[in-house]
Amino acid sequence: MHRQRLDRLSQALKEEGLTQMIVSDPLAIWYFTGVDVQPGERLFALYARADGGHKLILNKLFTVACTGLPEVWMTDTDDTVGILAQAVDPSADMGIDKNWPARFLLALMERNPGVRYVNSSGCVDRIRAIKDEDEQEKMRAASRINDACMEAAAAYLREGLTEKEVSEYVSKLYRDAGCEGLSFGTIVSFGAHAADPHHEPDNTALKKGDCIVIDMGCRKDRYCSDMTRTFFCGEPEPEYAAIHDLVREANEKAEAMIRPGVRFCDIDRTAREHIEAGGYGPYFTHRLGHSIGLEDHEFGDVSSANTNTVKAGMTFSVEPGVYLPGRFGVRVEDLVLVTENGCEILNHVEKRWKTV
Repeated sequence: MHRQRLDRLSQALKEEGLTQMIVSDPLAIWYFTGVDVQPGERLFALYARADGGHKLILNKLFTVACTGLPEVWMTDTDDTVGILAQAVDPSADMGIDKNWPARFLLALMERNPGVRYVNSSGCVDRIRAIKDEDEQEKMRAASRINDACMEAAAAYLREGLTEKEVSEYVSKLYRDAGCEGLSFGTIVSFGAHAADPHHEPDNTALKKGDCIVIDMGCRKDRYCSDMTRTFFCGEPEPEYAAIHDLVREANEKAEAMIRPGVRFCDIDRTAREHIEAGGYGPYFTHRLGHSIGLEDHEFGDVSSANTNTVKAGMTFSVEPGVYLPGRFGVRVEDLVLVTENGCEILNHVEKRWKTV
């Protein structure tokens, strides 16, 4: 599997007209090699080549199994950038990923001043955007856990509980389910707090009449889940219920058009136009979605600015919302996996509004 991914990286470099690249993001290095290192401030890199002559740049402090690749080792007291400069081609353009710290890049530029340095993050990002079968199954598994934990969290809700208490309960559910942790900080928002899409849970207690937004995700076998549902404490006011229906319909309309070849901006527009037709266009204040996988937010999004087309194997969120400042908010979010003919919706928790 890792060899196939490295071969795809070599091909991507050729397509970019590059012969070499430094990949520094530890997640990306794990993705391509299976080597799991958290380097802190130390230099750690995959030196990738279009001809397949890849190397791993490692500190002797790291304990790693046989990597299957040529290795270049260094210590904390070595001239690490100097060692790297000798391991790369000093006469060819060098691709760099977007995560490499300037303290390494600038030092390498000084050592090899005749090289043109290019942001080639797209070579890595485009490969990771297409999930292989193993990744797809892990995304399904993480979403199955998220479904079960969302149902449990909804059943736990009652008047008097605080946002923090609900958030902490969600973390417990994930631990009990064997997850490695959270995809992101759980968002629990009651009442007017729900008008802030990224509200951080506090000691606000749930009371009758409040809407409840829960945006949550776990990390299982390294892969992330993400889902949002909006509930009501007691019967909602007619406007609440109508807006929830509007947002849910926008979610469903967008999901119904997802298939290979459709542009991301058109998916965003479908949801946005439905909310605009309902009279709440100015209150849908964010893009429709984001890509997801090893990270909760990966390269690529579902927005008016992204004219790229959907491809089979991509996974991303569809999360329209309406946020009325000082009053309430509604968001309905699923993850989708693009198939050859459409998409597979990875979340199965009821999307119609529900009272607790």
